[in-house]
Amino acid sequence: MDTDSLYAGETIGHVILVTGILGGGAAWLSGRAVANAWRPQWQVAIAAVLVGLAARFIHFALFEGTLLSLPSFCCDTLIFLILGLLAWRATRAAQMVRQYPWLYARAGPLGWREIGQENAGRR
Repeated sequence: MDTDSLYAGETIGHVILVTGILGGGAAWLSGRAVANAWRPQWQVAIAAVLVGLAARFIHFALFEGTLLSLPSFCCDTLIFLILGLLAWRATRAAQMVRQYPWLYARAGPLGWREIGQENAGRR
């Protein structure tokens, strides 16, 4: 087995299944859960590391991947961190608009903006 490659001994299907679907879904749900609890953004990083450890174990246990592969773990965890942060931001934007409709309006899928005084009277 070539230990120099990123996902040594694994097929692209295994990587897509574990990293993309299982781990990515878990990272998205973790980001949403952190935001729904009104927790700070940095807690998504902790969740991403934990999902990264779980994904590395699944690669090892099911598909005979390398358990202690730092490059694979870092790559997986970076993907999970990005997905978790996107979910956190999308959830927080929805929360701000839903919780404070007199102050904020939606500004895209990941943002919100303050409602100006001239627009506040029209509501």
